[in-house]
Amino acid sequence: MKSFALARPILWCLMLGMTMSALYGCFGVALVGTATGVKAIVDRRSLGTQADDTAIALKAGNFLDQEVRKASNINVTSYNRRVLLTGEVPDEATKAQVGRDIARIENVLGVWNELVVAGNSNLTSRANDSFITSKVNARFIDADEVSAHHVKVVTENGAVFLLGIVNSREAAAAIRVARTTSGVRKVVNVLTVESDEEINRIEANITSAADSK
Repeated sequence: MKSFALARPILWCLMLGMTMSALYGCFGVALVGTATGVKAIVDRRSLGTQADDTAIALKAGNFLDQEVRKASNINVTSYNRRVLLTGEVPDEATKAQVGRDIARIENVLGVWNELVVAGNSNLTSRANDSFITSKVNARFIDADEVSAHHVKVVTENGAVFLLGIVNSREAAAAIRVARTTSGVRKVVNVLTVESDEEINRIEANITSAADSK
């Protein structure tokens, strides 16, 4: 069990990054791809997949109608070439249109369309969502049962979405930690669950690729 003294600076870094993401959402579309550096090594996605996720997120703005972007608050998160859409749109027709537009992006394998028909969330709500995300990530570190590098947390109006490539034990731990985090209204599981053997194969391939650099 890691001490809070260790988790606290990490928590503040996470809060800062997530708050910046929330502020980007004020301009219509928040684009979330993948990080680089150390995280790229421990991520269970291949480097090629991580690059594709970044490209998908960057392309999303160009694939969305300008009027739709102005009237909506759309967050695009690409993970393992699958896109999670969260946020608010003015009507069901717009929700369906956004889903179709994003599905047209090259290398997108699927779309989870979790957009809701509602007025756009305000800065206070988005800041609270960012804080919830930071708390869930910090509790992953404290619980030491699942790595925050393997599960991506997206929060929208108190609903926590979990994405990642995990085994069944990690999936259960991630869901339990998220559900028991204060402020979380519900947890939506969009994790990809693989066998222990497949996880070991994935990590061996990543290690081999890193060693060859």
